[in-house]
Amino acid sequence: MQILITGGLGFIGSNLVKYFLKNYPSYNIINLDAVTYAGHFENLQDIANDPRYKFVRGRIEDEALVKSIVSGRRFGQVDGIINVAAETHVDRSITDPQVFVHTNVLGTQVLLEAAFEFGMRKTPNGPSTIRYVQVSTDEVYGSLGPTGYFTETTPLAPSSPYSSTKAGADLLVNAYAHTYGLPAVITRCSNNYGPYQHPEKLIPLFISNIMQNKQIPVYGDGLNVRDWLHVEDHCQAIAIAFEKGVSGEVYNVGGNNERTNMHITKLVLKELGKGEELIKYVQDRLGHDRRYAIDSTRIQQELGWKPRYTFEQGIHETISWYKANQPWLQSVLRQEQQVVVGEHLDFTPTASALSI
Repeated sequence: MQILITGGLGFIGSNLVKYFLKNYPSYNIINLDAVTYAGHFENLQDIANDPRYKFVRGRIEDEALVKSIVSGRRFGQVDGIINVAAETHVDRSITDPQVFVHTNVLGTQVLLEAAFEFGMRKTPNGPSTIRYVQVSTDEVYGSLGPTGYFTETTPLAPSSPYSSTKAGADLLVNAYAHTYGLPAVITRCSNNYGPYQHPEKLIPLFISNIMQNKQIPVYGDGLNVRDWLHVEDHCQAIAIAFEKGVSGEVYNVGGNNERTNMHITKLVLKELGKGEELIKYVQDRLGHDRRYAIDSTRIQQELGWKPRYTFEQGIHETISWYKANQPWLQSVLRQEQQVVVGEHLDFTPTASALSI
């Protein structure tokens, strides 16, 4: 079995590559990654020489490159595609929505077309042999009120350029499954946390700032609610969806750990032995959704997945990981203002991330 994982140098992608190599010894992994500011070779340094792992630098919207991989010309037969590659940061999407459309929507279509074209070539009179998983987000559902949960039938109501492009990509996946018979499923996750997360996101940003005795910026009143999912649990859910998911279906993946941003802020401060004087309230994000919460009943009942991490266990281990891996963190911070463009580095300032 050979799987193409896109975005494998990023946070979720690198954890997913390692998860497959560790838990599926018969699998080979091809990692296609554009090596943007959010992708780091250090994330996979420990498995870089594994004979089951191959790396290709490039973008998912590069049709010729994608087809050269999926066709089998470069590394042999590809049996599945898991698309983790995406522009993900909401603040960046507000200031530069075009790149999100290009990568998240067009890139997804390129991958889908390649999966359909080359999967059907192997079985011209039957279903495609290339299985596809789209890793999406609960943000496509929009904002929840104080009660209730997102289910797979909740209408899509994205409220940012980022979530709108992810919703558009999901609709394309649905179209390829229902129109062309591509064996494709969608997973929609709640907020991830864990090792190797880029410090533009809330938890690693706060950990990094606190360890440097810097103020931690909190949007608005800090009472926005998110459901937190450990990345290891998420990777297990993606793998199960790849193996067992029903084509054309959506599976919500949540951690059952609703917390306000202020709760997270105070918890990280306490874990690192700092006081609340480091909190700095800042103007709220444009169109900031108030609450997300996932109902993951379907994937638990139909595919047998359930989260293993409690939030207390997961956040403690995550903070310990960042404390023990400060060279990694410092390396990422040095690259914070470097955006990879082709083979060159364009020094462009990036917005600080305050909340997911």
